[in-house]
Amino acid sequence: MEPAIKILIYIHAFFGGIGLITGIGSVAVKKGSNLHKRMGKLFSIGMLTSSIISLIICWIPNHQNIFLFLIGLFTIYLVVSGNRALTFKHKLKADLTDKVISGIMLLFSVIMILLGIYCQLNNITNGILFIFFGGFGFYMSYKDFIFFKNLLETNKSWLSKHIGKMVGALIASITAYIVAGLGIGSVIAWITPSILGTFYIIYWNRKTEPKTKSRAINQI
Repeated sequence: MEPAIKILIYIHAFFGGIGLITGIGSVAVKKGSNLHKRMGKLFSIGMLTSSIISLIICWIPNHQNIFLFLIGLFTIYLVVSGNRALTFKHKLKADLTDKVISGIMLLFSVIMILLGIYCQLNNITNGILFIFFGGFGFYMSYKDFIFFKNLLETNKSWLSKHIGKMVGALIASITAYIVAGLGIGSVIAWITPSILGTFYIIYWNRKTEPKTKSRAINQI
């Protein structure tokens, strides 16, 4: 059994590595270029495959880890939701799939927060991580529903949503490399990439907002 698990872990790491490399590459190249799109597809494939395998590993005896399981779900949400954000460039209404994806993430975010509170109250390690990532997930999925509700007014922000979700998935990949690859498992190692990535997302949101506004003005 253990050799089979090791193979799964190697496959998980391989696709995670693909996600990490192509994710960094897609950030580095010109946004919207063919190279960016190709790297983005490879990034999505790598991250989804790696995350799905991690969900399996986290339930295998002697490898159970509810926190990594929930982080895997969070990563899948970010990649899927980030790709679906591109569809709002042309559509004016969120469909059932969009709502289900965000709804599931909202539910699991609440579970993460509650688990974090329980861990903190009972002096169980990593409670703060549950709260931190659960809070992030709750905020992002809640914002999804606000976006869906006011779609006619907010659909021009599809690009910022795409960037935010995909960069979030890249942050997850970098965090996994630091924690699992380099063996640095401190709270700082878990949280720092998210904090730095948030500044990067804010930068791109501000960079894309003026273009969105100017286009809206030109259409009036």
